[in-house]
This record gives sequence, C-alpha cells and structure tokens, in this order.
Amino acid sequence: MATIFTRIVNGEIPCYRIAENAQYLAFLDINPLQEGHTLVIPKTEVDFIFDMEEDLHAGLWTFARSIGKAIGRVVPCKRVGITVIGLEVPHAHIHLIPINTLYDMDFRKPKRSFSPEEFLQIAAKIANAMD
Repeated sequence: MATIFTRIVNGEIPCYRIAENAQYLAFLDINPLQEGHTLVIPKTEVDFIFDMEEDLHAGLWTFARSIGKAIGRVVPCKRVGITVIGLEVPHAHIHLIPINTLYDMDFRKPKRSFSPEEFLQIAAKIANAMD
C-alpha cells in the first residue's frame, strides 16, 4: 500500500505545495510545530533515508537547501532547523522548521493550527521567495 506521501505525489491527497521538480516535492506539514514547517520528500517511495540511492539522497539535500533558504527569507526566525526522524511515515522525508530556540523542534509540543487560507498564504510566501 502506498504511503500518504506517495498518495500526495500522485495527486490523490491534496497538499500545500511549495515546490517540486521531477524527483522531489516540498509541502507544508499540516500539523506544524511552527509557521512554515515544511516536509521535503523524494517522489520515489523509500522508507529509510539512508537506503536511498546516493544521487537521489544528495539531490534531496540540495532541494531541501533551496526550500530552507526561502523559509528563512520569509518566516521570522533565527534558523531553519532540520530533522529526519523517519518513524511517523515510512517514506523518507526531511522536516524544515523555523526556530528561535532548540525547544521549537520538540515534537511533543502542541501543534500549531492554521486555516486553509493561511496555509495557502504561507506556502505562496515561501514559494515566491525561492531563488
């Protein structure tokens, strides 16, 4: 059975898309820790990030870098934190989270809530900040 991320890639489930190319997709996390919390995935379904083919793995980080820079341009924060957990969805992905303290990346914290319109505005703001 396809993961939820594969279903997003295939257009079966909607997302707040920021950027994509033939191999990768970036979209807002619908249960974000912070405004601008973004997921970056390979379109190819691979469970564990270190099981990805080397070129696909390297390309994912290059793609994530461009998304992270755009987030940092438009979301007020000290840094854009990066985490790979890999337990919640069996599809390799990177979390990019605007942070001001280390504790802003604590996944035990209550999630932020945004309306669909706010999610669309945030996604557009980040997409428009891309190089």
